[in-house]
Formats: sequence, C-alpha cells, structure tokens
Amino acid sequence: MTYEATLTQLKKGNAKPVYLITGDQPYLIQQLKAAFLNVIPEAEQTMNYASYDMETTPLAQALNDAMSAPFFGEKRLVFIDRAYFLTTENHRGSKIDHDIDGLIKYLDHPEPTSIVVFFATTGKLDSRKKVVKTIKKAAEVISLEAVGERQIRSLVQQNLKQAQFGIDPEALNLLLQRTGTDFSLIMNELPKLKLASAESKQINKTVVAELVSKSLDQNVFDLVNDVMGKRIEAALNLYRQLILTKEEPLRINAVLVSQFRLLIQTKILMHNGYSQGSIASSLKVHPYRVKLAMQSVRHLELAHLRQAYLGLIQIERSLKSTSQDPELLFELFMLKYLNEVA
Repeated sequence: MTYEATLTQLKKGNAKPVYLITGDQPYLIQQLKAAFLNVIPEAEQTMNYASYDMETTPLAQALNDAMSAPFFGEKRLVFIDRAYFLTTENHRGSKIDHDIDGLIKYLDHPEPTSIVVFFATTGKLDSRKKVVKTIKKAAEVISLEAVGERQIRSLVQQNLKQAQFGIDPEALNLLLQRTGTDFSLIMNELPKLKLASAESKQINKTVVAELVSKSLDQNVFDLVNDVMGKRIEAALNLYRQLILTKEEPLRINAVLVSQFRLLIQTKILMHNGYSQGSIASSLKVHPYRVKLAMQSVRHLELAHLRQAYLGLIQIERSLKSTSQDPELLFELFMLKYLNEVA
C-alpha cells in the first residue's frame, strides 16, 4: 500500500488491525503517526493509545495492550517502534527477550478493535523469518524505502499549496539538487523558504540559492563536473572551500570515489541499453542520482572516467599512509589527470 493510499484509508475511518511500515523516511513516518493518532479521538488517546520501543520494552507488553478492549472508545492504537526482530539488523547486545511466537499467534487472529502499527525503519526485512512471512500476510505493508523524484515534487507542491504558497520550477529543481532529493531534508528546509517568501507567497530560485546550503554530495557533484570539464582552477577552489568548512579530506575523497564509480557503472550500463529505472534498480541507487549521472556521462569517455577513478584511489592511499597536504595531493591529481587525457 502506498503512503497516499494509507492516509486516504485512515481519513475515511477504514483502518486495518495491523500495519507494517518500512523505510527510513522520518518526515513521512511522522505524518503517518499523526494520521493514525487522528483515528482515536483526542479525549480517548490517554487511555487508548500507547507506543512501545522494542529496544527497551518486551514485545509481550505491547501485545497485551493490543489484546485489551478499548476503554470507553471504539479503537485502541498501539505503536511498536524499532521492531528490529523483523529485520536483518543485529541486536545481539540487547537484553530484551521478545515473544516472537506470541506475535505470530496474535497475527493469526489480530484483535479487531485494535490498530497495531509496526515500524521496522532501519535495515531490511528478513524474509527468511517465519514472523516476517506471517506479518506480510496479516498486515497492510507500507514501504517508504524509495520516494521517487516525481513523488517528492508532488508532495512538496501539495505541502506548499495547503499553505497557499507556490514555487517556481527552477526553484524546485535547485531545491532537489541542493538536498540530493533527501525528502526529510527538503521538508525541513520549507519553513524558512516560506518565511523568506511570506510577502509574495511564491518561492523563487534566488531564495533557494541563498537559504539552502549545498550538501557534501552536491558539492562533490559540482567538483566531479569541474574535474571532468578540465576546469582546474574551479576544481581546486571548490576543494579548498570544502577543506575550509572542516570537511575531512578522507571523507571528501570517499564521496568522490563513490561518485566516479557510479559514473563508470552508469556509462557501462547505458552502453548496454539499460534505462534509468533499470540502472537505479541494478545499482540500488536513488533514481535521481542516476538521472544526474546519465546527464553527466553522455559526453564523457569511459577511459577518462577510469583514469580519474584510479587517481582518486591513489589519493586515498596517500591520505591513509602519509602526512602529505590533501590540497597538494588533489592538485597533483588534477595536473596528472589533465596530462593523461590531453
């Protein structure tokens, strides 16, 4: 079931007895929690709503609550947070003993007057486990793992429309670029963009450029384009700026290596006829990153990408094994790269 379909279902009062929510999308999770809470009248929430953290509370306690009849109300709501026992996450250090057999029995016959919502938002569901197979059959499963670019654009515009705001297409494009299509980060940026545009009620590109800082990934994306475009001065200036903002040289280099690896993989897969969606699925990368990579590699030679990638691997070795100045290493890398591809 989709996020939007779940909101519609809850607004109509058609809540199911069991839900399973997966995916690390904090903003959407908070919106869903609010929607579930709205099912229980505010005056009844004290007695008919409870949230349990599986890192600190036995599952049996939450199940006992779920099996209890509502107190002067029609429904009881139980949140089961951090349900790591449904995932591949390793929590061997936890001292909590969870009653998984009891959960399986409950899922076979869930209490019709209760709404139990499991949040397994870190790690992947472990489909080998009997409890996971059982909950998939019993629950409405809401996957928030991948919020695509189109859905992000729609959700942002819906949020702004509700607040009687608009956003220019160029401004929305820049917002997506600056945040790397991190949906939760985008939603955290919107309040200040609204505040800065309170008079006009229209968010423009200038406001986004002034208020939304570039992420490290976005800065590295620009740096990659400068390297491949043989713009040595621009590349060196941007690298120095990142160092001045206290970014660790090893981290900068690691993101650079990751980006060039993506470009090489994208170039090869494009050559073999893969579409944007197929590349994203094969590499397990956000489709928006693949979209940008495809745009970048259209006019680049695979051999040049490979030279840059190997040069960055050499920088990584030097950073780990010597005390050489990171800026000097990067400058030498640029000079060598330009000489090799000239």
